[in-house]
Amino acid sequence: MKNPILITPVKDSLKTTIEVICSLRSVNQEIPYFIFDDYSSKDTRRWLEEHEIQYGYKVVGLEKHTNKLSPNYRTTLILAQKIALENSSNLIIVESDVFARYETVLELNKLANELTDAGLVGSVTVDENGAVNFPYTYATAIGKPDVFASARSLSFCCTVLSLRMLEKFDFNQLPGSLDWFDVFLSRKSRQLGFSNYVVKNLPVVHIPHSSRPWKQLKYKNPVLYYLRKIFIRRDRI
Repeated sequence: MKNPILITPVKDSLKTTIEVICSLRSVNQEIPYFIFDDYSSKDTRRWLEEHEIQYGYKVVGLEKHTNKLSPNYRTTLILAQKIALENSSNLIIVESDVFARYETVLELNKLANELTDAGLVGSVTVDENGAVNFPYTYATAIGKPDVFASARSLSFCCTVLSLRMLEKFDFNQLPGSLDWFDVFLSRKSRQLGFSNYVVKNLPVVHIPHSSRPWKQLKYKNPVLYYLRKIFIRRDRI
């Protein structure tokens, strides 16, 4: 089975970024791994560049590809798709606030290959106590099998974008008006005739918004959060 291309988009949050990298590279470094750095601070960038050889990843500085201020998830996806297509590989995203084991990545990649209609395959996310958290709380419903096709949007926390889906949709067509593309690509995958699968028995720990602390307002002061979202146009999905 061919190894996937693994990526982690990074915008500071150095503590969790280090933990994520260590959890993914503690066992094996055979999977090609790319860190997409989105205009992080000098300290974050310095650490990433100083540890490239130790952890076997390549830093891709988005400042070489766009002058747009963060977030630059669209540019990340365009560049990552190109790498995956050149290698005829699935693309796996593990975000910088998600702790996944190397074995989990391998199992997700295997599932994406076995499920021949799969567009996206994503692990459920849990908190540090093991409770399933947003957006996968619906996966806890009685009767849901360990792996099931979902009509709801998958999060990119720890998710495979299958090669077959990458070959059907050019990410250069992603709308420039959006910041995040979990919802858009989940829908696009289904429009292209694929199924999106949620995997319950390969959970990953998600500590939400560690790189976007302003989003904590969603829980602490939702009125202010939505005012910022509407008038400052932050966090467009």
